[in-house]
Amino acid sequence: MLETNGPAVRVSPRQIGRYTLHEEIAFGGMASVYLGRSIGDAGFARTVALKRLHPQYARDPEFVAMIVDEGRIAERIRHPNVVSVLDVVAANGELLLVMEYVHGESLGKLLALERAAGRRVEPALLSAVVIGLLQGLHAAHDAKDASGTPLGIVHRDVSPENVLVGVDGVARVLDFGIALAAERVQTTRDGQLKGKLGYVAPEQLSGKPATPAVDVYAAGVVLWQALTGRKLFDGPNEAAIMMETVQGDLKPPSRFVPDLAPGVDEVVMKAIARDPAERFASADDLASALEAALPPAR
Repeated sequence: MLETNGPAVRVSPRQIGRYTLHEEIAFGGMASVYLGRSIGDAGFARTVALKRLHPQYARDPEFVAMIVDEGRIAERIRHPNVVSVLDVVAANGELLLVMEYVHGESLGKLLALERAAGRRVEPALLSAVVIGLLQGLHAAHDAKDASGTPLGIVHRDVSPENVLVGVDGVARVLDFGIALAAERVQTTRDGQLKGKLGYVAPEQLSGKPATPAVDVYAAGVVLWQALTGRKLFDGPNEAAIMMETVQGDLKPPSRFVPDLAPGVDEVVMKAIARDPAERFASADDLASALEAALPPAR
């Protein structure tokens, strides 16, 4: 997961291939994201976002394969609610994932800012953002290769930090760094949990294979959190959060926001059902139900 910085961290422009790196705009344990420019023929230039693997990982074949896989997976998903991947560049000992630049902020950051200001985000606006998230996830789940074979993509890391809300009002899914896909080259170590605790579905904690249902669950948790202004699971440590995920009391959002529109509770609680069979059959089905129960801002 990448985290957005506060003010952009200015660095001396650096040229890698045909791309120039400027300010660092987000960072994570494995990579940082920079504002960049691509330079083409005849003076053509374009602003892009450049995900740069940290130098200590750029020489590790496993991490290199992870970034290359992320590019291959995301490139197959063409949808307005998914951040587009444009290129993968390996040059001068560096590895870059080139993405479209979206001027905006993560949903997590926006919720934190509103909470700090003592404000509540209008439910209709949150509905629009989460519906966009769900449509992007559905596009990923439904993606196929050039021959029409389903790719079996599951994001596995849906959280407010991985939902980018642009100034154009469009929500976009980003960061397919740990996504599961049928044609993925890089493999994960046995028993290694993928995802952010608090958004990881109960079946993942018991070691069952990840399916699109885990993304539906995580999107439901994001919706619950956005509506209530608090985390669904907020134990003092990882063990407590895992225990809450498996057997904690699931309260409907109206317990904390009494004036929610009728029907919203039913949609949210079905999305976060512990049994995958009791959830919505797809991200698209959840989006349709949410739109009916809580019409989004236009």
